Parts: sequence; C-alpha cells; structure tokens
Amino acid sequence: MQFSTILTSLALLGALLLPSLSPAHAQGRDNTRFDEQIQDMAQAYKVRDRKRLAALLPQMRGYVLEPWAAYWDLSARLDEASATDIQDFFSRYAGSYQEDRLRAEWLLQLGRNRDWSTFNREYPKYRMNDDRSVRCYALLAEHQAGASKVGTQVQDVWLSLKDADEACAATAEQLIKDQALDPHAAWLRARLGMENDKLRVATQAVGALNPKWVPTVNAIYLNPGKYLNDKLTALRPQTRELVSLALIRQAYLEPAEAATEVDKLRWVAQLTQEERSWIWGVIGKRAAQKLSDGALGYFTKGKPQHMHDEHLAWMARAALRAGRWKAVQDAIASMSDAQRNDSTWVYWRARALMNLPQTENTRAEALKLLEGIAGVRGFYEQLALEELGQRITAPARPDPLTQEEKDAARYNPGLTRALYAIQLGLRTEGVREWNYNTNLHVRGGMDDRALLAAADLACRMEVWDRCINTSERTRAVVDLEQRYPMPFRAAVLARTKQIGLDPAYVYGLIRQESRFIMDAKSNVGASGLMQVMPATARWTAKKIGLVDFQPQQITDRDTNIAIGTGYLKLVLDNFGGSMPMAAAAYNAGPGRPRIWRGQAGSPVLEAAIWAENVPFTETRDYVKKVLSNTTNYAALITGQPQSLKARLGSVGPRDSTTPEPGLDLP
Repeated sequence: MQFSTILTSLALLGALLLPSLSPAHAQGRDNTRFDEQIQDMAQAYKVRDRKRLAALLPQMRGYVLEPWAAYWDLSARLDEASATDIQDFFSRYAGSYQEDRLRAEWLLQLGRNRDWSTFNREYPKYRMNDDRSVRCYALLAEHQAGASKVGTQVQDVWLSLKDADEACAATAEQLIKDQALDPHAAWLRARLGMENDKLRVATQAVGALNPKWVPTVNAIYLNPGKYLNDKLTALRPQTRELVSLALIRQAYLEPAEAATEVDKLRWVAQLTQEERSWIWGVIGKRAAQKLSDGALGYFTKGKPQHMHDEHLAWMARAALRAGRWKAVQDAIASMSDAQRNDSTWVYWRARALMNLPQTENTRAEALKLLEGIAGVRGFYEQLALEELGQRITAPARPDPLTQEEKDAARYNPGLTRALYAIQLGLRTEGVREWNYNTNLHVRGGMDDRALLAAADLACRMEVWDRCINTSERTRAVVDLEQRYPMPFRAAVLARTKQIGLDPAYVYGLIRQESRFIMDAKSNVGASGLMQVMPATARWTAKKIGLVDFQPQQITDRDTNIAIGTGYLKLVLDNFGGSMPMAAAAYNAGPGRPRIWRGQAGSPVLEAAIWAENVPFTETRDYVKKVLSNTTNYAALITGQPQSLKARLGSVGPRDSTTPEPGLDLP
C-alpha cells in the first residue's frame, strides 16, 4: 500500500473511530505522530531488542496501540520479569487480547518450570483456551494434583498436533512413566510422524518411551529398507513397533514396494492386525494420492476400524474415483463422528445411498442428509441444493443493522486497535486482535448480529479480509453481499469484458487468493490481488502485450488485474474452458492438472469427484472454494439462479487425436 493511501486510511479510521477511544487515548493526541515509533517497536520485538523496546515504551503512553507496545516490551523479557510486573500488566490491560496472549505465554513458562501453584491460579483466567501446549500443561497439572482419567485427553490433544510440541510430549512422557497413559499412544504419535514426513514428531514420541531408540528411528527415516532387511530374527515388542515405523516410512516413499514388503510371511505372522491395518491405510493413502488404480485394493487388505480418519478419507476418494459406491459408503461409515458429519462426507454418503440399490428408507435417508447441509455456504452445500432440484440464489438479506449495533462495533476498543494496526501495516497483529474480539473474547464468540456489525465496520474501512472472514462466522443468518464483496468492480468488469472472461470467476479467484488485499504477498513470493508470481508476471506481460512492465508494478491494482486475468484466460483456454482444471493450474501450475486428468484410458469423472481426488490439500480446497465463490458471485452479479454443477462439468484425459497445447511457463 502506498504511503499516501495509508495516511488517508488512517485519517478516515481516526474520524470514524475516535469516539471509541478510551479517555487516555482521547486527550487530543495526534496518534499519527507515534506511528513510526510503534513500527520501530514491532521490528525491535522481532529481534528481541529489549533495550530498544524499553527506551520506546514510555513514548507510547496514551497511544491507540499502547497495549501492543507494552505487550512487546514485557513479552521480550518475560523470563526475567517479576510477578508484580506481570500482574500490573494484566490489571492495566484487563480484557484485552494482549492480556490474554501474555497470560498464555506466562502459563507456558510456568508449565516448563513446573510451578503448578501459580499455574493453577492463572489458568482459569485464560480466556482464549486455543493453545494446545497450554492445555497439555493444564492436564499435567491436573495429573500432578491426583486427578484420574486425564490420559485419554492428553492422547487426544497430542495426536491432533501436526508438528512437534515440547509441552505435550513432556506431559505424555510423565503420564507414561506414571502408568496413566498407555505407551501405545507414543507409538501412534510416531506413526503419524513417519506417515506425514515429520521426523521430529516421530523421534520426540519414541524418545518419550526410551531416548536410546531415537537413533534407530533416525536410521529408519533415512533408509527403511535397510532396517527391514536387518531384522531377520524374532521380534521383541519395541522392535515390532519399529518395524511398523519402517514399513510406514517405506509406504510414504514408495507404496508399491511397501505393499510387497508387508505381504512377506514374517511380517504377516509377527505384526498385529491393528499394525498391519494401519500400514495398509498408509499404503492406500499414498497410492490414492498418486491416483493409482490399485489404491482401493490396498485399503481392502486392512481393517477400517484400525485406520484413522485421514486413511478413511482417502479410501473414500479412491472409491469415488473407481465408481465403487459401496466402498464409499463403507469408508464413510468407519469415520469418526466428527469427520462423518462434515459436509463433504455427508454429501458423498447421500450420493452413495442414491447410487446403490434403493429402498424407500434409503431414498428418504439420502434426502434427509442432503437437506441437512443444503445451502449457499460452501461447495458441498451448494451441490446438495442442486441434488434436491434447486439452484443457487442469493438469500434475502438480514434485517438492516441498527445504529446501536453499528455503534457497539465502532466503540469496541479491540476492534479499534485491530483496524488501526492493519491500516498501519501491522497486519499480523491486527488480524490476531480482530479474531480474538470477534471469536474468542467471549465463550462461543459474538452472536450473529454482532458479527454482522463487526463485518460491516471492516467493510466500510475496506479491510476486506476481516469483512469476509467475520461475516462467514455467522451461524443462523447469511448476508451473501457482505460475504462476497466486489471491490474494484468497474476495473474488474471492464477487464473481463475486454478479454471475454466471466467476472464471477475472477472475483471467485481473487476472494480465495488475497481477500482483496492489494499488497498481499505469499510466502513463496506471489503478489497482489491475484497473487501472481514474478516469473509468471513477466511471461504473461509479454503474452498480453503489456509493454515496459517492471516487477514493482505487480502490486498496482490495474496492472495486477490485467496480468492475473490475462494469465487465467490463457490457462482456461489451454484446458478447454474447464474452470476446475484452470483453478487447479492457477494454484499448482499447469503441469500438475495435466497429470491429474489422467492418461488415455483413464476414466472421465464428474468434476466434483476429480476435485476431491486432487492430491494436494491446498489445491483441492482451493478448487472447491473458487468454484463455490464463483457460483455465489454469479448469483449476485446476474440476479439469476445459478448452477455449480454446470460450471464443474467433467474431467478426463485429453482426446488423443487433439495435440496437447503447452504453456511455455518458466
């Protein structure tokens, strides 16, 4: 964002929100005078420059972002801060995000120091309760106080973590030593580490059982085949578990080789049914991610009750791809209640019932499932609506917000700070504080009307990501126009008309790519509204005749729209007008969707099944969200009922008589 734009936004923000500032903030101070110092403090905090933070803090008194300044100062020196300093902070900034965030950090420190007396006093005051490391220490504190039956809770939290975590690992280790947690939990955790290529997760879990086994786990990760070939003697219990890890690692690297290995007599005889089933689940998952026709056969060699939800999801996907509706039904039936009730699997369970021999009862059950999720909120909700014979239309808008409701959002000090921080360029801090005040500050979050009012405030300030995300949290009401805003409408409509591109498709993609943040930049270097990579921008600029293009122009609104839409049109034409495949190509590059569509002889799939089988989680979700967004935008733009199914179409191998066009992307 250009500096002049920032100044304009901050001036507008100040005029809009000035009445919401506390008396300390409303004493006639010009907040903009201190914006440079707060940004300096933000940089000092990143490098933990305690001296710089201490020097700047006194200047922040009475400033709108003072709580952030005080938080950074105390957080940076929390390991040496006195209890008085901490309690003074809690009192001065009571009820704020910064108070709760610092309390979470302090609780982690107390847990590491095993100061259970102070921990137990402070933990009930922690409002967010979203930090699973803190939760593990709380469970350890309960265990140390003599509580029973905490082992299951520790296992559930530990196994849900994607990455290594010191607090939960230490808690699990202590409970295992005290015989309050089955050691099998550590082996399950280690399996998940190997299965997901997270070596630190596996070594941390096995280390909780016996640190001497960690070098073996490292060796297994590097060369599972060598370990398996070395194990020709009778197995001890821990060796059997290590063999399971080796087979899982081999399945991750090459599922077909692992399938051959696990079928060997010595492993069939010496591994338990549970262990073999989990391994077959990994083999099946990895084969399904490679779109192997044999994936479903691997799953059937194990028992679904011994597989976890990720295995079962891929079993269902492989069955969908193979057109095996009974296997789809069986995989979904074996899922946990939480996963089975997700709209994805509710929809496919209903479809399975409708594609199997039907009775009056099964037909009624399928319709009931579809009716339970049908709506405009997302991909499968929209598909369910169409299965019921309806089209996607914009629902009636909720009753207009009252002035009282608008004022409640406008005068909320946490929302004030969040918007100010975002406009100043402290987006991470602003987003965290905004989310806290809309979703975490009160148990259960704001009610629907308060969320609509907060979203309205963000929309008026053109902070589109908070506008959209907040509106999406409403439960009983949907304001589709608020959830699907159309900034820069004149520019987008003019450009799409010029090149013959559906404006709803462009809006659906921008909403997913950047949430309309003009200076958005991804961790891989994509920039601007349409998140264009530098090499793609240069290539596309030449293709569309954009002369004298300079890399720094990519965050300019009109330039980004021109290049992004130009590239999208080229990709869409390259894939024969297939919106799902073009969306996948925009996200993952055009080469991958060409592979995912299959070779000659591969089945032609309805695009919903094809999209559900996209191997990359990010791209799979991206395709579904872009197409869902597009359908809702089309309903808003045209005012006419829309069909998601018509936009999806089908996906299959390219006609062998038609040459495959290529995009000469770098």
